[in-house]
Amino acid sequence: MIAAIDYAVIVASLAYAGWAAVAALLNRPPREPFVIGAGVVEALILLQVVVAIVMMAVEGTPESTATFVGYLLMTVIILPLGLFWALAEKSRWGTAVLMVAALVIPVLVVRLQQIWVATPS
Repeated sequence: MIAAIDYAVIVASLAYAGWAAVAALLNRPPREPFVIGAGVVEALILLQVVVAIVMMAVEGTPESTATFVGYLLMTVIILPLGLFWALAEKSRWGTAVLMVAALVIPVLVVRLQQIWVATPS
């Protein structure tokens, strides 16, 4: 996997989580800017997925391919699910849901890196 893309996803999702945390502390529900922010993070995640699929095709799959693909799918799914839940919840807790969803993404990306590095050469 390409570290620059991984780190971009991590930084973007942590910045998004920080933004959501501040909004939750200020008792603000999620609005349209949060949808745009989620779109930016999701675009980076989709770029990461495309790169991972290409690298799996070119360099070979990790030893734990099923686990790797599972984590990859979860990185794609978690933020849209959190956004759907947050927009349905019209209170500050909806924004808190976005924060939690965004905090899960860096954990998944780090785990993807660990699985990829454990691939025998």
